[in-house]
Amino acid sequence: MKKGDFVWALLLAAIIAFLVIPVTNKIFIETTAAHPFLMGFIKFAILATMGEFLAIRILKGSWIKPVGFVYKMIVWGIIGILVTYMFNLFNSGVIATVDKGLLPLGNGLFATIIIAFLTSAIMNLTFGPMFMAAHRISDNFIDGACLKQKKKVSQIIADMDWNEFIRFVIGKTIPFFWIPMHTISFLLPSEYRILSAAFLSIALGGILAYAKRKGEKKEA
Repeated sequence: MKKGDFVWALLLAAIIAFLVIPVTNKIFIETTAAHPFLMGFIKFAILATMGEFLAIRILKGSWIKPVGFVYKMIVWGIIGILVTYMFNLFNSGVIATVDKGLLPLGNGLFATIIIAFLTSAIMNLTFGPMFMAAHRISDNFIDGACLKQKKKVSQIIADMDWNEFIRFVIGKTIPFFWIPMHTISFLLPSEYRILSAAFLSIALGGILAYAKRKGEKKEA
């Protein structure tokens, strides 16, 4: 176990402890309720960036700072703000549709689960692909700028592997990961939903990096 492994695990343990200890948990809930967008920024900036570090660790075998680390961390924070807004927008929209009788689901556990599923599915099938494409473009732009290989956005878009993006990112991660996982997120109390989405970024980063490394070994 490398020193970086210990530091990363310690940081994750500290975050979990902050959420579990009653005194700090109260601070978390109150701050999230009072400043949802700021907290969305902080949650994603920290946890999603930790996911990037983990992905590099799995792929490269060592802890390497991502190219454009600070810029990407800021982008993750902005994504946290967008996700906070979209979670509320889509969930409120589905609930309003149910309340108007357009989706006669009734009451009880079944209705709660279906509302969570519909919110997750609609959000990931509409906002999701656009967000993922924009994030990939921004990452490539930051990489090029930091490596002194500046490219216009039009060139970055032209160079992207859209076949892989549609086949794998949209065709597999959305139906088999994001929709079911975000369904669980929408079943949680509202103050924990964005946090769970940020933790999912760590999980997916690790899964994708492991799959990529396994694929590279097979090719070798």
